[in-house]
Amino acid sequence: MSAVQLRGIYTTALTRLLLDAGYEVVNASDPIERRFDATFASAPPAATIDTTRDRQGVEISGTSSAVADLRETIAGLGVDALDWADPAPIGSVSNAAVSGTRGGGAIIDLPGGATGYLPFDDVDGYVDTGDQLRVQVTDPSPPWTDHDARVSTEIVVEDAGELLTLVRGADGVRANAPEGDATALVRTTELLDLEVPDGWGLRWHRDAADADLDERSAALETAIDRAETIDESIDDAPEPEDAAPRAVVTRSDAERSTAWIWFGRESRFALDDHRRTVTTTIPGHHRIKAADRSASAGVDLAEGLLSTTDVDEGLPFDAVARQFGPTHGDRLEIHHGKPDGRRLVLGSGEVTDYDPAGTLTVRREISSSGEYDGLGTPREPGDAAITKLKEGRWWYPTAYRGPDGERKGTYVNVCTPVELFPDAATYVDLHVDVIDPPEGEAHVVDEDELDDAVEAGHVSEALAKRAKETAEKVRRALSD
Repeated sequence: MSAVQLRGIYTTALTRLLLDAGYEVVNASDPIERRFDATFASAPPAATIDTTRDRQGVEISGTSSAVADLRETIAGLGVDALDWADPAPIGSVSNAAVSGTRGGGAIIDLPGGATGYLPFDDVDGYVDTGDQLRVQVTDPSPPWTDHDARVSTEIVVEDAGELLTLVRGADGVRANAPEGDATALVRTTELLDLEVPDGWGLRWHRDAADADLDERSAALETAIDRAETIDESIDDAPEPEDAAPRAVVTRSDAERSTAWIWFGRESRFALDDHRRTVTTTIPGHHRIKAADRSASAGVDLAEGLLSTTDVDEGLPFDAVARQFGPTHGDRLEIHHGKPDGRRLVLGSGEVTDYDPAGTLTVRREISSSGEYDGLGTPREPGDAAITKLKEGRWWYPTAYRGPDGERKGTYVNVCTPVELFPDAATYVDLHVDVIDPPEGEAHVVDEDELDDAVEAGHVSEALAKRAKETAEKVRRALSD
């Protein structure tokens, strides 16, 4: 199995999962070594796993084969763990076209329909709409956010173990370390019996000073192989002005991939179970930590005071909500995820009712005109959308009412289990819905869209089955 490096709030649970699945975990942090009472090897990983900035999931980047295996393993945590391949993986090199500008940078069209953002400060010279240039993805972005991948015109090879960087177009050997360590790193480089390709400069990082010669050699050898492949691919590729957007590094031995996994509520509790086999883990550990950065310290304190035998079942929703939100009077957005990885924001409203058991009512004012989809009733300014959200439920209803209280129908979204974070209710919509019009019977709609999502590989058969069963139960309840 592949060697994997992990970082972020899911590290302990995923380390347990991956070790049990036969993977080798490398470059582990001190807390992980203490927690597992083990010493992990220091070696270049085939893939890295990092928590996303919004803490909703993980990024997996590395060799295509390693990423594919890890993606399958981790996505198997639960029926509501959803995964997507990134068309613009980290480290990928492309001919790209500038399609516009925004703020202090340019919007870049990348292969596969992806877009990137190139800060003007990272470019030598002037960049404008219509230009073609060669870029490398330095920081990919999850599909459920509205951020573009960051790109740069500088081509580098980053060591996943964070020991070194090779820079194309630079020369010599340098070290970003205290003076004594820097001098030693530069002088001992020639002992590694490896030759950096012409046209590349070697930059050692601070952590390299603590690595032994074998670790440095392995990291540099891997980076050199990657640099040579990039050189060959660039030599074979057309110039940006002749073909853009177009992938440049396409050779199979150089394929690098990035995949994203979004964890739903059930998957987070499955992660809790894996973590609990290693150390004290309160119910909802990952669910709470995903809610707010400031929650991490509270969770760590609580777990430090408890033993595993003291832990009761169930997420302490009221305690978490009262500390971090949402509760009565708060503003709450509704983050409507789509199975293809996108995320829509269905506006925001005021929490008008709060139940300590984990149920909220959110009221949103309607400001536009038209017709409510599926209900066939008019949408008018002044109407109210009243949404009831319950933590962990696979559906939620939105009732539409006119200014005088007139009922205009109810629309029930079927989705992955709802999570009520401080600023947003989060889930992934599963296409199939239940319509309850003012007149007539409640009925299920959009099953064909769910079937299409299954065929496209965005929704598993098991998840689709759960969605249809949930929709039918809701329909029967509304019809009784």
